[in-house]
Amino acid sequence: MSRDSVFESTLEFFLAPLREFLEDDTVTEIMVNGYREVYVERRGKLYETDARFESEDALISAITNIAQYVGREIDRDRPILDARLPSGSRVHAVIPPSSRTGTYLTIRKFKRDIFSLEDFVRLGSISVEAKEFLEFCVRLKKNIVVAGGTGTGKTTMLNAVSTAVPENERIVVIEDSSELKLAQKHSLYLEAQQADSYGRGGVTIRDLFRASLRMRPDRIIVGEVRGGEALDMVQSMISGHTGSLTTVHATSPRDALVRLETLSLMSDVDIPVYVARAQVASAVNVIVQLSRFADDGSRKVTRVAEAFGLGANNEYQFHDIFKSQMRGRSESGELISELEFTGQQPTFASEPYEHGLEGDINHTLPLWENSDT
Repeated sequence: MSRDSVFESTLEFFLAPLREFLEDDTVTEIMVNGYREVYVERRGKLYETDARFESEDALISAITNIAQYVGREIDRDRPILDARLPSGSRVHAVIPPSSRTGTYLTIRKFKRDIFSLEDFVRLGSISVEAKEFLEFCVRLKKNIVVAGGTGTGKTTMLNAVSTAVPENERIVVIEDSSELKLAQKHSLYLEAQQADSYGRGGVTIRDLFRASLRMRPDRIIVGEVRGGEALDMVQSMISGHTGSLTTVHATSPRDALVRLETLSLMSDVDIPVYVARAQVASAVNVIVQLSRFADDGSRKVTRVAEAFGLGANNEYQFHDIFKSQMRGRSESGELISELEFTGQQPTFASEPYEHGLEGDINHTLPLWENSDT
């Protein structure tokens, strides 16, 4: 019996109170707030369940079992754990004294199927026109940032956008905790590693990013930038590694650019603020903004914006190519919105023609038409 098989059998015992939710495809997240309180997320909404662990010790034993499998430790001196189950689901745990009212366990379930942009169209999260525009942006090797708050589906959208990458390209994927699953065969996956209790064996996103540049990538995809690695990514974008994709926590396109600027300044390279801003402005081409609506739990693309440098006041310049318009509610109470073309063409409107891609334009002709065509 393999190590994974042994672990899965052991885990099935320790996580027995959560088994039905782990096997339920409609559940996207499981939240344990102490051993007597379990919530799940379905279709973006939270529901309290009757599930519970026998005791606080039983819950801590389950978390300790997960930590041992991934070669990490969790105790009073190291009360936080980030790990991944064999299924790919992401686990986050916090134990006392850092958690004040008991042990907290959150499991974000891994989607086994690869979502495409077509799936987002079918779900009403994006329009056909915006889908085609993003596909052209990927093929034209624009640097794309997917922005949104926690739980808006940034990773799922990033994975969907990546399906437009040509099959013959070599892609390097870098993540803190592996979640992405690309459709392309020639994809390499790098994952950061926490140091052990003696400070040995740690591998950061920055370490992996620098390593990826020596792996002859056609594209680099960073699951999420959240630290000084933003500077490495931005500098690679402006030095020839175009077509990069990443996500960032931000609630608007402008905030996404400011966030990347701030993270760049967190690196160990001392650069002036105006240099960091200029580099971000030169690097990022397109921002896909996601939002989650509390009323019905839906997740939608609310804006697709183009960033195009700095203005006279050293402020980021961008304009919306698509913007969501609310149309009311359905009979079942779900919000109805449409992601509409704003009438603003991208600054690269002529590029599909320059690259011989005009034959693939089906739904977005007004975006690309110009006086030269």
